[in-house]
Amino acid sequence: MKTNIALIGFMGTGKTTIAKAIARKLGKTLVEMDVLIEQKAGKSVADIFKDDGEIAFRQLEIDITREIAERDNQVIACGGGIVLNRINIDRLKKNTVVVLLTVSFDVIEKRVSADAGVRPLLAGSKDKAQTIRELMTFRQPFYERSADITVDSSNLGIEATADLIIDKVKNYESKN
Repeated sequence: MKTNIALIGFMGTGKTTIAKAIARKLGKTLVEMDVLIEQKAGKSVADIFKDDGEIAFRQLEIDITREIAERDNQVIACGGGIVLNRINIDRLKKNTVVVLLTVSFDVIEKRVSADAGVRPLLAGSKDKAQTIRELMTFRQPFYERSADITVDSSNLGIEATADLIIDKVKNYESKN
């Protein structure tokens, strides 16, 4: 049986918030990948992108994924682009149920527009909505290929989403 749950999905879907609730409910360790990347790099994700570029960030993401994939009893809030490198998902899937968290475009646009300063992929974009749509369209097949379970939380609160994911993971595990 897999002991980890990883939340994947586009920026603004609530991965970190939902992961915190699931970890609390299940008594598992919360792992925020972006926080670990920032600790390893000694700077913020935004500064990694600005100073070193996306390729350097993705390499740090691969390194951190390798480290955490070997551990047990975690709820992992992944960065939105973790699915872009298949090696990350292959490593996670050995001991992790991968849950794709989705919300409507309108919810994502509202959430990320409020904090665009911490969204490196939107920095400098003249039309943030268009950039979000393009990124979502490009990444969707990667998310779908990577996910064991998909949960749309557009109309659910934090606790209800966490409970739904826990139920779906238990059901998934009982069948595999």
